[in-house]
Amino acid sequence: MSDSLCDLSAVEAASLIRTKAVSPVELVRDSLERAERLQPVLNCFITLCAEEAMAAARLAEAALMRGDATGLLHGLPYTVKDLVNTAGVRTTFGAVPFSANVPADDAVAVARLRQQGAILIGKTTTPEFGSKSMTDSPLFGHTRNAWNLERTCGGSSGGAAAATAAGITALAVASDGGGSTRIPAACNGVVGFKQSLGAIPHSQAQDAIGNQTYVTPTTRTVADTRLMMAAMAGPHDCDPWSLGVPRADYASAAASPGTLRGKRVRYCAAPPGRPVAADVRRAFEAALARLADLGAEVEPFDGAGFDVEPIWRVINHTVWRTRFLPLIEREPDAYSPTFRRQIATAAAFSAQQYQEAMFARTALYRKVQALFGQADLLAMPTMSRTALPLGTDIFDTMDIDGRSYGDIRAHWYPWTMLFNLTGHPAVSVPCGLGQDGLPIGLQLVAPCHADLQLLQAAEAYELACAPLPRPPAIA
Repeated sequence: MSDSLCDLSAVEAASLIRTKAVSPVELVRDSLERAERLQPVLNCFITLCAEEAMAAARLAEAALMRGDATGLLHGLPYTVKDLVNTAGVRTTFGAVPFSANVPADDAVAVARLRQQGAILIGKTTTPEFGSKSMTDSPLFGHTRNAWNLERTCGGSSGGAAAATAAGITALAVASDGGGSTRIPAACNGVVGFKQSLGAIPHSQAQDAIGNQTYVTPTTRTVADTRLMMAAMAGPHDCDPWSLGVPRADYASAAASPGTLRGKRVRYCAAPPGRPVAADVRRAFEAALARLADLGAEVEPFDGAGFDVEPIWRVINHTVWRTRFLPLIEREPDAYSPTFRRQIATAAAFSAQQYQEAMFARTALYRKVQALFGQADLLAMPTMSRTALPLGTDIFDTMDIDGRSYGDIRAHWYPWTMLFNLTGHPAVSVPCGLGQDGLPIGLQLVAPCHADLQLLQAAEAYELACAPLPRPPAIA
């Protein structure tokens, strides 16, 4: 992709397409060429659908030249994580036994993007069924970080974040069950948004009532996230949590210079006993100072009681065991040892423990809600350190400032799982680079269904910061 096109935001590209200054054919062709050139470097795609994408781009251009009515995303290329169904395009879930699976229907979120004129160029990598915070699988190998090819891109939406950071597309569909959008967003220096429960209908959730997973946007700017939300959000009968959710004017309600003035921001670097790398702490403190400069009232809160990984694991792994144990029993050698081990550990959880964890989930929701009695926003580091070395496994140890820690979930991203459980919207935005030159993320959180207000706050912060440079591995 030419530098001028790969640097365009979706908002900018959409404007140029509407005025016929840029052709959908040109934009999609260059996106595909960049994807094909960087695939051997990053390995961020499982499937590229070049022929279908170019055919759609030609139709989009013809409609534009005829003067037909166009959608918000007319002619814009985008990617979809390979957990999310795409009609007629294989969806493998990152698993060898599903390598030829082709859904008949789009997920609701994907169908809405298509309806608004977006053009799918490919499916991005995910570990088996999105089961860990690194992106690798026996199906495709390892996906690399565009900032340093020897580091993980995070996960489980690692392919989406790596492709977005690399300028392949401005828009990506990801998913988030415990941080799977925000983790790779922080690792790759992009914007990862986990919306309120129900804000975007989740048509693939098998337990729609007890759901804690989300189909999400990943972009390079908050304005582009708002654009995706304008297309993807809104009620649908498939998802009970989406019904009755207030509508918001995501597309046009940009942040203003005074967006953060007078906002009460409560912050906590980590729950008690959890580490934070010194460079992350410095970046977080600088981000808090920037929020204060923008007029926010910044005060700490006590993170006691928010060590949630054990609660998340009981709920999540019990669901996984129910879904995936029959698949593993049918073809045990087709799945990675790490995936099989995670499913096996859930055998220790009883029905009583599961229900106790669900009770704890409700208590966590109420505890977070109580914080919003004294705050408009919560702030914390997205991750306790920058991206881990490529090849790190979820059961390995990791290093933070020279000290080794086990339990990667609890120590690397202690603040992401919480908001999957409670349903509050949470966004990760870049807030600088670590000592190793890799991105660091700031997570901001808002009350349930204050998604637009959260994005406006994140956008105000983003606009006040110098943008990150291009990732050096692909510049």
